Amino acid sequence: MKGLWLENQQLIFRDDLPVPFVGDGEALIKVHLAGICATDLEMLKGYYPFTGIPGHEFVGEVVKTDRMQDLVGKRVVGEINIPCGACDQCLRGNRDHCRERKVLGIKTQNGVFAEFFTIPEKNLHVVPDGVNDEMAVFTEPLAAALEIQQQVHIHPEDHVLLVGAGRLGQLIAQTLAICPCRFHAATRYPTQSELLLNKGINTIDEDQTPMGMMDVVIEATGSPQGFALARKAVRPGGVMVIKSTYKGDLHVNMSSIVVDEITVIGSRCGPFSPALRLLEGNLVDPTPLIDSIFEIESSLAAFEQATKPGVYKVLIKF
Repeated sequence: MKGLWLENQQLIFRDDLPVPFVGDGEALIKVHLAGICATDLEMLKGYYPFTGIPGHEFVGEVVKTDRMQDLVGKRVVGEINIPCGACDQCLRGNRDHCRERKVLGIKTQNGVFAEFFTIPEKNLHVVPDGVNDEMAVFTEPLAAALEIQQQVHIHPEDHVLLVGAGRLGQLIAQTLAICPCRFHAATRYPTQSELLLNKGINTIDEDQTPMGMMDVVIEATGSPQGFALARKAVRPGGVMVIKSTYKGDLHVNMSSIVVDEITVIGSRCGPFSPALRLLEGNLVDPTPLIDSIFEIESSLAAFEQATKPGVYKVLIKF
């Protein structure tokens, strides 16, 4: 089968990859669309030492299952963490933080940048008929955006700021715009502001960000400079939610965080079912974020496009 292979931080296109075997409790998925995200790009820089097929954002069709035969022929999306089910974290119900977990296209488990891949049946969610592929492929990052509201109780009177209105940031902005709070997004590029303003979302220029005034600040730039801006913007006693993955070490003045009693929350994956409901109800529309769609044979060009400044979502079609 055709797909992408990552090894030693080098990405190559291959047409000789074997179709994976369906193991115990697994399903074989034929990929329709797959999305390139910031984590995929960071993998090329050495964010995590992975060898195999990368990619974790997808929508596809179930072609074979081990047990759940009713899934065959259904369009699905899927959660990326694959827990062991036996460690202390799994037994506490904290499956996303399983000590032995595999992560689709990131850790141990081959991902979705290929014509077919396997995933545990229990990780799958059926896509509603009213949600097309171009919307459904955003389910995983939209779920990650919703995780913020799972972790932080945002009050109607709270001043909430998003720093970083890129791929994930745009989805975060849409989810917070329907939350009853005083929300603003700090933007760097005119295209970021234009997309948000078209949704009726308030924006401010990064250079005009109020310092020390925000109750909750979400950092989604993936850069040390973005973290620094978010830190300056949060008020004493406020909350910082970190949605970025950084390559290497991030230098932080911990003394100021202690003195100002700042709560720092790491935020990663999120709930799929609410994400699909938002898409089905047209409460969130991610499709304006699609920059381009490349055929699998041109997937290396797709990655090149995704690295360009100001580019949002690049999709690969199978």
